[in-house]
Amino acid sequence: MLELENLTVRFGGLTAVNAVSLKVGSEDVMGLVGPNGAGKTTLFNAISGLARPTAGAIRFGGSSILRLPIHQRARLGIGRTFQIPQPLHELTVRENLIVAQRFGTGSVDQRRIDEVLDFTSLADKAERNAANELALTELKALEVAKALATNPSLLLLDEVLAGLETKGKRRFIGMLKELHARFRVGILIIEHDIETISSLCQRVAVLNFGQLIADGTPDAVFRDPEVVRSYTGASHA
Repeated sequence: MLELENLTVRFGGLTAVNAVSLKVGSEDVMGLVGPNGAGKTTLFNAISGLARPTAGAIRFGGSSILRLPIHQRARLGIGRTFQIPQPLHELTVRENLIVAQRFGTGSVDQRRIDEVLDFTSLADKAERNAANELALTELKALEVAKALATNPSLLLLDEVLAGLETKGKRRFIGMLKELHARFRVGILIIEHDIETISSLCQRVAVLNFGQLIADGTPDAVFRDPEVVRSYTGASHA
């Protein structure tokens, strides 16, 4: 579904993403990990159209999307969340989904919106002000709901679990597993917590200083000495 080939993103003299090649299939739930500043969010930005690659290729469904604007990438099936929730102010939860869906599909399907609200446990909050009346867990769910409303075939989840307490994180992991099965959507998720990645993902890719240093099963990746040195630290070793 998604294929990156020697993808490079530079900002002046800084190489944020360095010749990364990666494939994510429609059935994959894949983790993307690495230390802060490793290039994870920049990689997401390049895929979704927020950052312009310096070199390399991005293909989705077999076709290049390098020159496509953000909304066209969304309409091909790429959904995206952000680490810091970004609700549209002065709009209700439902209105946030309507705006996201119109942007991502070009039309509004109220049945899909109702389905997504119910799935993300936001149905009883649908008419509340999204920016002022939701708790953190609900704001995180809204990020997923906005992306899911656009009928994606691939979800890019940027630290969607960050800041959640243990119980909330477990519920969220369960929701993501059900989402993958029910909506038949591939997932690429940035996450720092090794336990979360290991329970959720079949594959893990590791970035360090913009370079891909590992790609495999969680067990194999988190035992890789280079990964331990660059990311997990001596305590995990």
